[in-house]
Amino acid sequence: MSTAAEQHIPVMLAEIVALLSPALMSQQDLPSRQDSPAGADIAAPILVDCTLGMGGHAEALLAACPQAHLVGLDRDADALALAAERLRPFGNRVTLVQAVYDELPEVLARLGHPKVQGVLLDLGLSSLQIDRPERGFAYAVDAPLDMRMDARQPLTAAEVLNSYSVSDLTRILRRYGEERFADRIARRIVAAREVEPFSTSSRLVALLYDAIPMAARKTGGHPAKRTFQALRIEVNDELDVLESVLPSAIAALAVGGRIAVLAYHSLEDRLVKQILAIKAADRAPRNLPVVPPGYGPELKLLTRGAQRPTSEEAARNPRAASARLRAAERIEEAAA
Repeated sequence: MSTAAEQHIPVMLAEIVALLSPALMSQQDLPSRQDSPAGADIAAPILVDCTLGMGGHAEALLAACPQAHLVGLDRDADALALAAERLRPFGNRVTLVQAVYDELPEVLARLGHPKVQGVLLDLGLSSLQIDRPERGFAYAVDAPLDMRMDARQPLTAAEVLNSYSVSDLTRILRRYGEERFADRIARRIVAAREVEPFSTSSRLVALLYDAIPMAARKTGGHPAKRTFQALRIEVNDELDVLESVLPSAIAALAVGGRIAVLAYHSLEDRLVKQILAIKAADRAPRNLPVVPPGYGPELKLLTRGAQRPTSEEAARNPRAASARLRAAERIEEAAA
């Protein structure tokens, strides 16, 4: 079995390290409590990798910031096991937790870390999920229609396809896949499942080829791309979870702490952009001549728009091509 390092090429690694390491090297706002978890250095800056995956970004940040302690979250037990092996050389500087990232406040409270110095969210699918056909994320091979990031959850892509109404299927295809032919596809899915329920990807891919007009197939990538994206987002409740975690992650940052978010499609990136922009704006009423303490911007944006991978990286690692990186620094606590 290959190692995590062999399976996974972290996206925009140098950029992530450059953006987060200044906060993780700082000695300001460090924990001073006596009830930190066993094995954690109470003087260590805390990095939370909310989407640990196979640990590529975390490994580089721990190496670049020798004082930092990692709290790594992932809902995928397989990814956590591989990351644990990869991060073993860092010993007790690593705490791993199986959790969905919107559980961040509960995890930090349980570990005794009310404030942290760095937060990373890499919202893309991991190589582990894409490259294992049995996980059902890839449309290029015939595989079970699963798509669960956490095998403990009950909802699968097959369940969505076989039980959702035409209107609900149309809604998720249009909202999460931005699919122009959402209604047409939804109607064909419902008609096809009356003959035989969907269980594997090849039958769905064939239906999508047939449902999407030939002229539309010439642009926009593989005809199954948008439908598979929509199903994955629905199965894992990805956008609602992201909308929940971003304010919590920002609230957990100490002053001087930094957050970096990698998004891979416009729906994610738009949500990240909106929430960071709100937190980077004044919160005082507009008619006040002076912004009182606690009502100024909570964040300072560190990227001008969304930072994109270099052409060299996109050529070397095609999965990086759609990445959009945004980052911000906490500059003020919100008023109580």
